[in-house]
Amino acid sequence: MRFGLTIIALLCAIVICGAQPHIIPTPRSYTATEGYFTLTPETTIAIGCEELRPAANYLAEHLSLEVAAKQKSLLSAIYLDVDTMLDAEAYRLMVSNGGIRVVGGSYGGLFCGIATLLQLLPAEVYDRSLELPCSVDCCTIDDAPMFGYRGFMLDVCRTWIDKEAIKAYIDLLAYHKVNVLRLHLTDDEAWRIEIKSHPELAEVGGFRGGDSPIWPRYAKWNERWGGYYTQEDMREIIAYAATRNVDIIPEIDLPGHSLCMATMHPEILCLYTPDTTASLGYDDRNVFCASREANYRLLEDILSEICALFPTPYIHIGGDEVDMTQWKRCPDCQALMRAKGMDSPAALQAYMMRRLSDILAKYGKHPAVWNEAVEGGALPANTRVYGWEGLKECRAAAAEGYPTVVVAGQYLYFDMKQSAREPGHDWAAIFDLSKTYGLSLRSAEFTSAEIANVVGFEATFFSEIYASSNPDTADYLHYMTFPRMLSFAAVAWGSNDRVAWDDFYRSVVAHYDRLDAMGVAYRLMPPTLTADGDTCKLSTDDGSTIYCVADDGSERVYNGDMRLADAAKYSFVSRRGRAHSPEVATKARLRTIQPKFHISSSMGDSERFSFAKAEGYGRLARTSRAAKSGDWIMFTFDEPVACRRMKVATGNFQLPRYLFENGYVELSYDGIHFERVGDLACGVYYIDAPARAIKAVRITSTSSGNGARWVAVQPPTIWPLL
Repeated sequence: MRFGLTIIALLCAIVICGAQPHIIPTPRSYTATEGYFTLTPETTIAIGCEELRPAANYLAEHLSLEVAAKQKSLLSAIYLDVDTMLDAEAYRLMVSNGGIRVVGGSYGGLFCGIATLLQLLPAEVYDRSLELPCSVDCCTIDDAPMFGYRGFMLDVCRTWIDKEAIKAYIDLLAYHKVNVLRLHLTDDEAWRIEIKSHPELAEVGGFRGGDSPIWPRYAKWNERWGGYYTQEDMREIIAYAATRNVDIIPEIDLPGHSLCMATMHPEILCLYTPDTTASLGYDDRNVFCASREANYRLLEDILSEICALFPTPYIHIGGDEVDMTQWKRCPDCQALMRAKGMDSPAALQAYMMRRLSDILAKYGKHPAVWNEAVEGGALPANTRVYGWEGLKECRAAAAEGYPTVVVAGQYLYFDMKQSAREPGHDWAAIFDLSKTYGLSLRSAEFTSAEIANVVGFEATFFSEIYASSNPDTADYLHYMTFPRMLSFAAVAWGSNDRVAWDDFYRSVVAHYDRLDAMGVAYRLMPPTLTADGDTCKLSTDDGSTIYCVADDGSERVYNGDMRLADAAKYSFVSRRGRAHSPEVATKARLRTIQPKFHISSSMGDSERFSFAKAEGYGRLARTSRAAKSGDWIMFTFDEPVACRRMKVATGNFQLPRYLFENGYVELSYDGIHFERVGDLACGVYYIDAPARAIKAVRITSTSSGNGARWVAVQPPTIWPLL
């Protein structure tokens, strides 16, 4: 009898505790209890201390409730308080029949509890359309993060992202308990923060193209485009983020990635004259001279204002991808190295980073750097190291005792492709949210001592491709970061070690309604395409609608099985709201051909990256210099090629750089006579449904220069007739 009662009790416990809703990140402890609490328009929000009022107002805005000036009774109320016995970002959320109580170890812990409370409510809470009364099931949640630093780095240099868009993205971070936004404010392409002692940095460096001296890389080549944050703008962003438990950390990328600064102040560069013949007179050097004392005075002017503006104790000063050949050619840098007994340019970088760290210390701040910055010598022990190149580099920094942020590109660079035929980079990896979810320090063989030095994780989005992907909307940013951000939130919180992938993915799909209400244009997993004999079937696991997309861009709803021959006429994509999947297609539709061809050009080719590289398909070639207006590149096929589509392109495979910024395309069916068929878009042109077999294609530049010393040439991509 006792055995039977034990089984009954166990089953009851499973029923009560197993009813956990889909919360991301998954809480450590969820206990369902009987009953529910009903929110009504008369429900009030009460606070235990005045410091919590911003959080209470935030919650009130979502629920259209009032914050009580003084709460006499906790019945029928949402009560917010702090319990310092809890860890800083730990929280307890209790829903009873009489009310809701959220208690955090600090303001941050309380806000994490509020973020969880919102996930217990219908999705309409996110677009402020939740209708009351609304019931919440009774439960108790005890939760705390494993890591205190749960960050996201947003590159606002390559693509300008204005103040309101930044605030909108902060909201998305806060909903998922991501508590740091690091803004990449300076780079080769732009300077995005006002410096009152040197106003030209933002007023000139915040814009590129048109009449700006800053070269227009990546997109919008024919207009003056950009912007910058005034110091007042940034204070507004910082305050907005603080209410939502998000710290703002600035990055001033030094001593490399400084072409924008050097364009305005060429005196910061090393003392030698570069050969700019191939770049048509354009000086693309981007590294501060390490030996020039005036540079340190300039940088102190800048950093002193940055330190005063940002409350964060850390200022990120870069240290990545420094072209040290510029220091090797500089007589003054070489003299400094000899005087200081330095045996490598990496030691010179460490010297410069220590000088910058001393400036920060003078103003009460600590340095943060990319992992390369500590390779040339020790930096102050409190230097925070961001390991972007891989987990090996993160382990090395942690083993040296540096407080380390894991930013491993193979898992956390959200500018990477999510599958082979999607937009994005691929130098680190091609991955979707499942790989991000699998990131584990234990699996990567971090020791306990190394893990103790890991302060957290950071996901990253560099925005080069965003500039050419309709940057006037957030769609591309959303697509590349969500739902990967959900996996990241779980990793940084530490819940991915407790919850199996299949269970987490069910929570992701359940979370789509919330993302819809948040207005996120997220990525759906691609439809599953299976072939059974001569029949093609497509399906999804997320309730999205599948569409058939024809060559001309027209669409129709997929309404059931198709013959393989018919399916080859379409690509397939699924959609729900603003979200969509990547395209999938049959093997027949995706198949390309590689007929023999030869490249010729008015510019000649590079010795190292000859035209033969591209003629073998799969590799890029380079011209011997940048293009002038009127320069051309021609693809000539050994035999005329019959096809349904052909892509010809200048520039890198994934990146609109090293290209003809403007140009047109001509087509020849006999190799002698050419007809103009269209203009390049981001260096690319698609020839659709050519009338006859193609003998040659010629691309002609209509602008001069591209901010580089060559033009990259891609082999054509050719889809055969079906």
